[in-house]
Amino acid sequence: MKKEIIIELEQIFKVLGNKQRLIILELLRDRPYTVSEIILRLGMEQSAVSHQLKVLREAKLVQTTRRGREILYCLSDSHILILLDNALKHVAHAFQHEDN
Repeated sequence: MKKEIIIELEQIFKVLGNKQRLIILELLRDRPYTVSEIILRLGMEQSAVSHQLKVLREAKLVQTTRRGREILYCLSDSHILILLDNALKHVAHAFQHEDN
């Protein structure tokens, strides 16, 4: 694997290594949300949501679209869902084997 690719992967995994960002990504799985909707759904502070969305946007994991005066946040593409789903499957598999 090329060094540049490894650096990009490291950055993605650092971004995904945050509980608040994972919760936001999981919420965005269903549909686009505004910052206000995310705040209401997750009970997080506005500054925390805005900061986490900025990090996710910079990592190209979420993107924005405009709806009138509102800005909607959504997942950038289906690859993020595949990555999250595979991580969830891994966790379920790992914990299943721990119980045996």
